[in-house]
Amino acid sequence: MPDPAIKSRPVYTGLQICLQARRNLIALEGEGALALTDQVAAVGPDFLARSEILYVPVGSRSDDHGEALRSLAAQAFWQAPSVATLLNRLRTSLATATMGTRLYVAGTEGFIGQVVQLAMTCDIDAASILTEHRGSLARRVQCVHCKGITEDVKVSPCVCAHCGLKLFVRDHYSRRIAAFQGVNIDAEAPGTAPAPQELYP
Repeated sequence: MPDPAIKSRPVYTGLQICLQARRNLIALEGEGALALTDQVAAVGPDFLARSEILYVPVGSRSDDHGEALRSLAAQAFWQAPSVATLLNRLRTSLATATMGTRLYVAGTEGFIGQVVQLAMTCDIDAASILTEHRGSLARRVQCVHCKGITEDVKVSPCVCAHCGLKLFVRDHYSRRIAAFQGVNIDAEAPGTAPAPQELYP
């Protein structure tokens, strides 16, 4: 789990459904679906009649939870083909949200960060969004040199998907861009970067 000593890193409090909410917007990625099914088991399914579930599976993996989520019979369920598409749909839902709407997010850190980043552009306070980390610890990394984002980084150093530099993945997390910072590890002596080590399975 994330190191609590890293002050820039968000704290994930876990999904705790507010039973008094007028409407629930629930964004889930991959194993994040299990956070919702755990809540249904804990508090019952009544809140689902006022809930919109947006779900995206992780790539083409076989552990797709879409059918299990669909069977919950929420007020609305939509499965997205990609995170970008889910974010577009969520943007529309947030734009029409009324007082009493709560936002819940569960999935990998990169997914949570992107949803929170979007919500903040819609004037939702990040502290009011309930989040739960589920799944891979892979990081979303921004190269500080070209500003490109590399998704699902499991090793350090990693190679920037945009400019090809070898990046040391820092533990500093930027909420503004929903990514960790990557810095060129062999800038002063090109070709001397150490072998990548898997740090974020």
